[in-house]
Amino acid sequence: MLQFFRNFITSKYGAVFALLFLGLIAFAFAAGDIAGFRNTGGGGDKVATVGRQKLAASDLNQAVSNALENMRQQNPRLSMKGFVAQGGIERVLDDMIDRTALSVFGSRHGIVASDRLVDSEITKIPAFRGLDGKFSETTFRQLLAQRGISEKLVRDDLAQGLIARQILQPASFGAIVPRELATRYTALLQETRNGAIALLPAPLFAPKTPPTDKELADFYASHRNQFIRPERRVIRYATFGDEALKNLAAPSDAEIAAFYNSNKAQYAATEARILTQLVLPTEAAARAVAAEVAKGKTLKAAASEKGLSAGELPPTNKADLARTSSSAVADAAFAAAEGSLAAPARSTIGWHLIHVDRVDARPARTLDQVRGEIVPQLAAAKRRAALGDLTARLEEEFDKGGNLADAAKELGLTIQTTPALTADGKSYVNPSEALPPVLARITSAAFAMEKENEPQVAEAEANKTFVVFDVSDIAASAAAPLAEIKTDVATAFLIERGSSAAKAAAEKLLAETKKGVPLAQAVANLKLAIPPVQTIAMNRQQLTQNGQRPPPPLVLLFSMAKGTTKLLPADGNRGWFVVSLKDIVTPPPAASATLIPAAQRELGQLVGNECAESLRRAIRAEVKVERDEAAIKALRNQLNGSN
Repeated sequence: MLQFFRNFITSKYGAVFALLFLGLIAFAFAAGDIAGFRNTGGGGDKVATVGRQKLAASDLNQAVSNALENMRQQNPRLSMKGFVAQGGIERVLDDMIDRTALSVFGSRHGIVASDRLVDSEITKIPAFRGLDGKFSETTFRQLLAQRGISEKLVRDDLAQGLIARQILQPASFGAIVPRELATRYTALLQETRNGAIALLPAPLFAPKTPPTDKELADFYASHRNQFIRPERRVIRYATFGDEALKNLAAPSDAEIAAFYNSNKAQYAATEARILTQLVLPTEAAARAVAAEVAKGKTLKAAASEKGLSAGELPPTNKADLARTSSSAVADAAFAAAEGSLAAPARSTIGWHLIHVDRVDARPARTLDQVRGEIVPQLAAAKRRAALGDLTARLEEEFDKGGNLADAAKELGLTIQTTPALTADGKSYVNPSEALPPVLARITSAAFAMEKENEPQVAEAEANKTFVVFDVSDIAASAAAPLAEIKTDVATAFLIERGSSAAKAAAEKLLAETKKGVPLAQAVANLKLAIPPVQTIAMNRQQLTQNGQRPPPPLVLLFSMAKGTTKLLPADGNRGWFVVSLKDIVTPPPAASATLIPAAQRELGQLVGNECAESLRRAIRAEVKVERDEAAIKALRNQLNGSN
């Protein structure tokens, strides 16, 4: 219930705090996106100085590229030019400055992130986990090498994030707000708003005649960013496994014998015993119980009569029993016959009485007896080694300029070609199209390739299936040619013109309501086939009860003053809303008394975030930050392609 109002009053600073808390690289790895951290060669000019540390233009260039790649996961059509136009460079630079300032401040005051703490954070990153779900040193090294990222870069960035956490988290913890404030807050949550909402759809006001070619060309030129296509790549690939191994020799007699001899202990005679054990404090007590067992009692019964418990041990051999108790106990237990009680023997914890319940003796096995076990193991090992040699040879051939077609011909594979894909691994033309699962393993690598026709080999299924692939076509993110999207441009043109006309009509309605005319009557006066005016009467609890973000017109309604009317554009330039608030009914404070404790906790968290934000600003001021606006502008122009 409190989430909606919290969203209302959460400022941009909370988002900044979250970024500082996680760290740029740590966040990128945790999201599974480790592309974009290679050196982009943006030059060494500084864009800012934080304390005595300089932030290089190349580092900012790199961070901006990575931020764009992250955003493309949600919006594949976003271009660098569009990202820059939205203030992307400034946001990324501000984050870099804040993180560096916190690191500088921490260094001055002895706040550090130890190597062991950084190691712990690295092991938590999903991208570095192996097939067993645990941290894999091999995967870690391979991913860093594949992306051209140094371990130092990762460790330094994680350390910065950890230092920021140590500095900011205490400032945000334990904040408390007065009960009176929480009381007013909860009463506000239960207020009811009565009003009305009218929608003026853009298509209703759109021109009835199609635009001329000149109008279309002018509109396209001024709205080019609206028609940006995401980067698309066509991947060619072929999978292979055991079938690619030709003339793989079966294990020879010599190999089988060598394996047997190197693992003789595995095939030697063994003896495991099922034992019941009772541990007593003194030898006298042990011998007394042994005497009762000798007269016919079971060890468990004799122990039970004395308030003790004899426990069964899992199947064990002599060496294991000696390790868990003592050599004397093991010697006694393995000297006794099956079904008998061993002589009392001592360990560090007391005197052991052990009954031998069962003896499982396994004689030594000869080479001929275990040949059937050894051959499959050796065959699998030879297969793995052969596949490893094959993939290594393919990589070497690719490094020397080999192509995918020759590799596929050599292995007898059929090359498959994907439709044009976006960076999220979906078909550009038909995003709902089901694609082979193997593509999920190679798409990110394919989009990291800098050139076409540079094949790679990757493991699709551990030690079983591999894939060779390349990119046959790279279509850069850019505005689609007008000739190809003329219909789409015409539709957008008509919608924009209709939206402008709808806005003019909405302004007329606004003027009428200011004169005291009810919104429904003002709409009727337009004499247009406008959707009926919707009457609203709800409180904030009803507004957020489904757990989803409320529609923008309702959000506006709950932020307006009583007796006012406001205009709101519909998403996608689809029209205009006219929102009129007639009345606000607030219940007495006593009606929300049960909600006050929860409200105090919620508000305390927000106050804590504001405290952390205040500390962040103070730290930034203390360490002193100087921005080089000329260098920032130069990088902005470079990324915009306006150099």
